[in-house]
Amino acid sequence: MIADSKKIFKQGIFSDNPIYRQVLGICSALAVTNLLANTLFMCFGVIFTTAFSNLTVSLLRKHIPQRIRMIVQVLIIASYVMMVDITINAMAPDIHRFIGPYVGLIITNCIIMGRAEAFASQNKPIPSFLDGIACGLGYSMVLIAIAIVREISGFGTLLGYALPATDLWWHQWTIMVMPPGAFFMLAIVTWIARAKFEPKE
Repeated sequence: MIADSKKIFKQGIFSDNPIYRQVLGICSALAVTNLLANTLFMCFGVIFTTAFSNLTVSLLRKHIPQRIRMIVQVLIIASYVMMVDITINAMAPDIHRFIGPYVGLIITNCIIMGRAEAFASQNKPIPSFLDGIACGLGYSMVLIAIAIVREISGFGTLLGYALPATDLWWHQWTIMVMPPGAFFMLAIVTWIARAKFEPKE
């Protein structure tokens, strides 16, 4: 079981990462990574939703008719997304005003639908739950890396706090907090990650 858990986490975070290997969940990766605080809340939402959606789909997999399985999976995912949306709105209303529309889009996030269909519907609950956490962490790892670089270079801050060097010599790169900056960073992270984690032939 421990060996299987390690394999699940290794695949979800590195070798089968949903962002740079499967190229899924790109909309939120580009939309919310201009500020690290926004990114952390989005990452929390995706990890929670992926893990518990996988768990629920796995528990119900033998009772869901094949012809309506996709509809049921969407309803399950939507229920958890509503929990996330309400929680973020209660904890951080200012952040929710910015990322609220993107939280709603978690329902159609291909990472979550893909894991529910490809893994949870065919595996037992505990491995499915771990797979959801692993894929969520893999997604989060990439988004956090992009957000740190974008916020520092674009705003000269980190989690909203101004960095000391910004007042002395740093000139903010406005392009880094605009859509092109997100594409540049995603491309660079994908290039580095694939060079490091791609299996050698």
